[in-house]
Amino acid sequence: MKCKRFLSISILGVFLLIGFVYYTTVFIFIEDWVGLQSSAGSLNVIIFTFLVSLCFFSFFVCVLTDPGHVPDSYVPDIEESGVPDEERRKNSVQSRHCDKCSTFKPPRAHHCRVCRRCVLRMDHHCIWINNCVGYWNYKAFFTLVLYATIGSIYSTVMIVACSIQKDWEFSERVSFKIFYVTSGVMMVALSLTLGTLLGWHIYLIIHNMTTIEYYEGVRAAWLARKSGQSYRHPFDHGVYKNITLVLGPNMLKWLCPTALSHLKDGLNFPTSRDRL
Repeated sequence: MKCKRFLSISILGVFLLIGFVYYTTVFIFIEDWVGLQSSAGSLNVIIFTFLVSLCFFSFFVCVLTDPGHVPDSYVPDIEESGVPDEERRKNSVQSRHCDKCSTFKPPRAHHCRVCRRCVLRMDHHCIWINNCVGYWNYKAFFTLVLYATIGSIYSTVMIVACSIQKDWEFSERVSFKIFYVTSGVMMVALSLTLGTLLGWHIYLIIHNMTTIEYYEGVRAAWLARKSGQSYRHPFDHGVYKNITLVLGPNMLKWLCPTALSHLKDGLNFPTSRDRL
């Protein structure tokens, strides 16, 4: 059933893009620069192949992992259900009711119109993995963006290095020059795009936010300023604690997309109020 997610034009596009970048980087740019048979060429091929393999692995984990669904038996805690309505509206951490699913949804869960269900700690629905990015596959999504960014920058460096040493004055094929320029522009654009996305999710991780919560927080902060109050994201526990809550307490496993032993059920999350 999960394999049907691969039957998507966007996922096919990702496979084609990765395949094109890998082929051109290895068999054209590295070959033209130092040659595949040289020690420098072999080393660069090994490094780049390793990066692409990590990228593919994270991509498969993202696609095949269920981001997290709300159990049918889920009901809010008795303590929460007894909170007055006014207090519940003020506290964004309280459980809410989903009108579309006709059931309760836990804190940080949101309804996805594409998946037609509520997703635990939903960040967004990503067409490039044909899946939601949620509680169970957010780490894999982050590592995917990280490895893809490093790989695209690596490919860009290979193109630049090959272009610098190439004797363009005596090159007879204009089409080959156009290919180099087009590939260089494409890889620079891809590196900037992925780098920006990586920077965005690093920001979210160090603040323990999702994309949805960020935009909700912008509005909440604006309303708080209007009433002369201050707003703080309720799940912000400080930079290091926030990172460990998302990536895990073991730094050696931060970049492993399947190291998820630190995750629990995704129904409850510690808040800054819990420390008071």
